[in-house]
Amino acid sequence: MTTERTTKGLLERLDEGPVICAEGYLFEFERRGYLQAGAFVPEIVLEHPDLVEGLHREFVHAGSDIVEAFTYYGHREKLRIIDKEHLLEPLNKGALDLATKVARDTGTLAAGNLCNTNAFGPDAESRAAVRAMFEEQVGWMVEAGVDLIIGETFSWGEEALMALDVIKETGLPSVITLSIHRAPEVREGWSPEETCKRLADAGADVVGLNCIRGPQTMLPLMAAIREAVDCHVAAVPVPYRTSDAEPSFQSLTDDACTCEIPGGRPFPTALDPLQTNRYEIAEFASAAHALGVNYLGVCCGNAPHFTRSMAEALGRTPAASRYSPDMSKHAFLGTDQKLKEHNQAYAKEL
Repeated sequence: MTTERTTKGLLERLDEGPVICAEGYLFEFERRGYLQAGAFVPEIVLEHPDLVEGLHREFVHAGSDIVEAFTYYGHREKLRIIDKEHLLEPLNKGALDLATKVARDTGTLAAGNLCNTNAFGPDAESRAAVRAMFEEQVGWMVEAGVDLIIGETFSWGEEALMALDVIKETGLPSVITLSIHRAPEVREGWSPEETCKRLADAGADVVGLNCIRGPQTMLPLMAAIREAVDCHVAAVPVPYRTSDAEPSFQSLTDDACTCEIPGGRPFPTALDPLQTNRYEIAEFASAAHALGVNYLGVCCGNAPHFTRSMAEALGRTPAASRYSPDMSKHAFLGTDQKLKEHNQAYAKEL
């Protein structure tokens, strides 16, 4: 399953400076009404491929250097739960076709995606089942001609190592990121930096964290990871205001809410008032990059304006920067002299 690329790849780009990967497709399509919260299976790839392609293009327009195939939770275990295993291959192949098409059109990198299976356990039967799921998905990624493979959102260190092992067989660059919940460790009890060092020692090209934690509670973990490894480091937070008291977005509460929330907690469908703003994302990008983190992005809850803010904070001017805010032209808040004179004259008439 070995493949070769002749264009400038992920590692060359990372050596030159920061690389951005926009994530967050599940939450964005749920908000738009095309994906069901709960199952979170990306059936939209088959039902509305034009919308998936469109969001890929929006994220590139906003500054993403990587087009990640929308196969998150598109593995055999998830499709079995919703009784649609027969859609596994067309869903994966369709998502990969969309991502590679947009990447080739825009000069960005196409990425395959493996994720946590929710089926992994430290026993021989689950290990074998999970490895088989990874192998079938990676096989389709190689057929599609992706430039790299992302393995993400692993809370088991061993599952992350297994994903890496399968990816390494392809010869493609690997990005492996962990999800750190309330306790600052993976389920084996290893610290984030120890787990990332195990992954780097096993041959991962990029290691780090994604999802679960917002900027405030992810950033403090990044310095130790950067210190522990020699390879490139990734930081892909969720855009929510997690804190030391509530370090994960699953643990967030909303004392201001007066209505009854299904399940009794904001995650995953009532997080709106707990979201960060674009300037907080920009601040995180600058701070993480200053630590030596070159692979950056935003995960669940992302939208193009967050990706644009991240890109601009890193010194980029993506196409979407043409429409970045310029409040000097605002009718009431602006600095334009003619507008001021008009507003002053209008105020006298009131």
